[in-house]
Amino acid sequence: MRQAGRYLPEYRKLKEKYTFTELVKSPELATEVTLQPLKRFSLDAAIIFSDILVIPEALGQPYSFRETGGIQMEYALDSEDKIKKLDPAGVEEKLSYVAKALKLVRNEIGDSQTLLGFGGSPWTLATYMVEGGSSKEFSKVKTLAYENPALFEALMQKLTQALIDYFKMQIEAGVDAIQIFDSWGAACTGSTYQDFSLKWVKTIIDALPKDFPIIFYAKGMAHHLPSILKTGAKVVSVDWTVNMDELKATHPGSYAIQGNLDPTLLNTTPNIVKEAALDILEKMKGHPGHIFNLGHGIMPEAKIENVEALLQTVIEFGN
Repeated sequence: MRQAGRYLPEYRKLKEKYTFTELVKSPELATEVTLQPLKRFSLDAAIIFSDILVIPEALGQPYSFRETGGIQMEYALDSEDKIKKLDPAGVEEKLSYVAKALKLVRNEIGDSQTLLGFGGSPWTLATYMVEGGSSKEFSKVKTLAYENPALFEALMQKLTQALIDYFKMQIEAGVDAIQIFDSWGAACTGSTYQDFSLKWVKTIIDALPKDFPIIFYAKGMAHHLPSILKTGAKVVSVDWTVNMDELKATHPGSYAIQGNLDPTLLNTTPNIVKEAALDILEKMKGHPGHIFNLGHGIMPEAKIENVEALLQTVIEFGN
């Protein structure tokens, strides 16, 4: 999950000078934010500071953040004409600032730590683009998919091609793995998840270098694990609702599991964090390929002392 963020005072200090998009689009600033958690904590990996919505912006649909919270697209994809005008060509050039930041981070960390790239799934990106921003009901994007499957498919093809080019660019810039976030996969019905989301993810993974490590995260969709594994993802990241020992027992196989501490626990006390972390670690003891992580992104209310306690617990358990 994203490690840099609003819980760090050094990040908040930067945000007094720069907007979020200014931080993302400046390779030097993005590098600084990416490295902030590594300078504080003994982390195994750096995940590049960016946003999944750089892809819609590269296609011609800019984004911003609402004062009340959430995402606001400059306009909603509410017509065939607007979808047709989206241009997936030249993504590497349009998003070259991400590649530059990745190279700067790699130069800083060398081979001592893993460098992760990421992006949103086509479905999750489509939810923001069609709804016009953050949504609770996802009625517009689902209506499009049901009523006009050809137009929905045209949108998904553009997003899929853009993401293939984007991920190839990240790989060339030096990332060790890529995480695909299907944050709104649970907006799909069980019977449509394959056609609305997973088939597009599989197309992306099939187009990337063979056996390149892909981490797939679909919030609230662990019950679709057999279908998720068919996408070719090597690591499945799960949210905090999943019982880890039941997951590995129910779905044995040669895949790694990432997760899954409830991020809210980092808002509590070190003792509570330690107890919860040890519970997960004991359940996954002896399971090859477990990557300890949060079950979702870290929250702005997270306390530094709790992050320190979490890392100390994981490190001591591993030793």
